[in-house]
Amino acid sequence: MPDPIEVRKIPIESVTDASGLAKLIDGGVIEADRVLAVVGKTEGNGGVNDYTRILADRAFREVLAAKGTRTPEEIAQVPLVWSGGTDGVLSPHATVFATIDPATAVRTDEPRVSVGVAMSEVILPEDIGRPAMVEKVAAGVREAMKLAGIDDPADVHYVQTKTPLLTLSTITDAKERGQTVVTEDTLKSMDISNSTTALGIAVALGEIGMPSAEQIHKDLSLYSSVASCSSGVELDRAQIVVVGNVRGIGGRYRAGHSVMRDALDSDGIWEAVANAGIDLPERPRTDDLGGRLVNLFIKCEADPSGRVRGRRNIMLDDSDVHWHRQIKATVGGVAASVTGDPAVFVSVAAVHQGPSGGGPVIAIADLG
Repeated sequence: MPDPIEVRKIPIESVTDASGLAKLIDGGVIEADRVLAVVGKTEGNGGVNDYTRILADRAFREVLAAKGTRTPEEIAQVPLVWSGGTDGVLSPHATVFATIDPATAVRTDEPRVSVGVAMSEVILPEDIGRPAMVEKVAAGVREAMKLAGIDDPADVHYVQTKTPLLTLSTITDAKERGQTVVTEDTLKSMDISNSTTALGIAVALGEIGMPSAEQIHKDLSLYSSVASCSSGVELDRAQIVVVGNVRGIGGRYRAGHSVMRDALDSDGIWEAVANAGIDLPERPRTDDLGGRLVNLFIKCEADPSGRVRGRRNIMLDDSDVHWHRQIKATVGGVAASVTGDPAVFVSVAAVHQGPSGGGPVIAIADLG
């Protein structure tokens, strides 16, 4: 049986601020050597050259090194998944997942959060957007499930990944080895890396069968309801964090999920909250959360039809502000209106992550 989990959300007050993590450790809430993963939002542009992710990564790993006993090599294997871009009211923050001593955990036979982390095989530039990447991600997800003690894919409520995207240097590397890449548009490769990873998650969880090369980033009927995929320049393989529920593990936290059908679907958010075990009235309000919601994790995508609920928008035609930033700000506002807290995890580029024009919503609740 894996150890029970502590989950805490902390603010990031500047680009290199990891003081929230240090305070959790110094206060005895968690131990540095027990941190399994961190999932956070940084304040950069969310693009290929968003180096706020690298700065945050370095700051948090420095705290783990200073306050724990793990070697630099061991700390390098801890998944720190950073999603760049806090557009609109979104606030930079991080959610920390750590194991705790079972003797100190709340005892219960009810489903409680368990976490498994894994790293995939190296994802080569020529793998991105192709079946080879799907297979490597799927294998990594299965390994993370085993480590979390989760046998039934139905008990998985959240799979957060960070994968490489294409840069000029990796494209050149592939060409020098006689290989081709799926695109030479580095920004587009971010979306493709995310979507290919999502299909790997869906395959691992039995949500879909193995897709063909022609379906990747094209067949929008294929998706995972629990995938949240980000990509960046700071790694060469998939960092995988599987979050689900296990009976008998103990602890205070429970995960749940649903999907947003479109960018305004607040009902989908409330469904995820209820699925995480928080009792709600028929028409809930923010006050009904009672401080029990730890965080939401949402993926979003501009609807390819260019419409939301029948009304036309210009996100996909706007040459001044990329649609990534517009949809992230929109969904962030909807989510914050539900939670009353703008420190929610909202990430863009959601092809194959939830229904087209919408996306998965994962909630983690503190049930005491």
